[in-house]
Amino acid sequence: GDILDDYLRTDGIWILTRNKQFYKTNNEKECAEKCEAERNFTCRAFLFTRKKLQCLTLAENAKMAVAFPSMDTVLYEKRIYLMQCKRGIGTDYRGTEAKTQNGIPCQKWAEKMPHKPNYTPEKHPNAGLEENYCRNPDADENGPWCYTTDPAQRFDYCAIPECEDQVTHTGEGECMQCNGEDYHGQVSRTESGLQCQHWNVQEPHMHGFILKHYPEKDLKENYCRNPDGELRPWCFTTNPNKRWEYCNIPRCTTPPPVSGPDSQCLSGKGEDYRGRIAITESGNACQHWNTQHPHKHGWIPDRYPCKGLQENYCRNPDGEKKPWCYTTNSSIRWEYCSIPSCDRTEQGIAGMNNVPVQVPLTEECYRGTGQSYRGTTSVTASGKKCQAWSSMFPHSHIKTPDRFPDADLRDNYCRNPDGDSSPWCFTTDPNTIWEYCNLKRCDDHTQE
Repeated sequence: GDILDDYLRTDGIWILTRNKQFYKTNNEKECAEKCEAERNFTCRAFLFTRKKLQCLTLAENAKMAVAFPSMDTVLYEKRIYLMQCKRGIGTDYRGTEAKTQNGIPCQKWAEKMPHKPNYTPEKHPNAGLEENYCRNPDADENGPWCYTTDPAQRFDYCAIPECEDQVTHTGEGECMQCNGEDYHGQVSRTESGLQCQHWNVQEPHMHGFILKHYPEKDLKENYCRNPDGELRPWCFTTNPNKRWEYCNIPRCTTPPPVSGPDSQCLSGKGEDYRGRIAITESGNACQHWNTQHPHKHGWIPDRYPCKGLQENYCRNPDGEKKPWCYTTNSSIRWEYCSIPSCDRTEQGIAGMNNVPVQVPLTEECYRGTGQSYRGTTSVTASGKKCQAWSSMFPHSHIKTPDRFPDADLRDNYCRNPDGDSSPWCFTTDPNTIWEYCNLKRCDDHTQE
């Protein structure tokens, strides 16, 4: 897998830390390699600034140091140091619990008082014997332990919960099919053991995922859900420094139920279209979903087993207005496809000049600053796809439909809710927060 899979990413955060090393790198992967190779201290996280291409390897993470906002910075924290739970007997536990199961503070591993230790950082450099954190350097079957600060008790075990305890319910909903879009179980902790924030509250994280806006997504209590087509169920966390995190929910062993015949024509947005058209509206051939050339992308068939990403056929895996594909033209990243409508007559399909009744003629230009623009363009000037206004991924924001009820913030269509110079949108590219849209100003002589 990708080296960055071992890290949890948080945008726009800087942390104050004493131990750090500066490096010049071209990207986040190179910075992660510096963190892995760090010998000056145990590297728990790294900061990467895109403008300066600067990499800082850090001895501390956001749980151990003060964090504050910083626009151009991305924080990557090693997941293993965020785990609040143990897997198996916990030999890889690197959490920060520092007291025994009876509440006695632990002795530092490097100290010799009140107990002279057999296990020291020098003798066991890879066992994570830092500070006075509970560890399991000798693979004790009872799990992590520490020497105690009580002279009368040499050592004791620590009360570290099992990560598997997060999945305690045995009901049918406790495994997920596909990417967990229909998961209705009661897991309410993230994969690193953090408690989930309730969906109906805005503390510590403000968001747009509210039950009344997503009535079909079952956003109950603080249960893990996947309302926005992520890789798997997730939740906002109750940790102010961790906006959200995936949950640890096993994949079901039984195949998903068949929801009906795969459609060979366009019905609704075409999310169930499984036909073999593989050419875009303008005639570009589609790129195969399992290749990364000429365009790199995240829609990998193995990751999304129920989206029908076969060959290079047009598909709609992300709720776009109709099926699309990446193109084999290196200068055009993606385009929509022309799929015949299921409710169009044979004559209409033969003519292909008829505009389908359900697709309105869109405005291809805007007037003034575009605050009245109500078209369906959802592409930026540089060709990036727009993020849905009600989504907080990959960018969190406050330009939500409920805050701007008159701005028509539907789907991921370009709009101008805040009086900017022209319509814009947040992008689905994690490296680009927002851009103006690919729209022209209407000719001043056009009749209103």
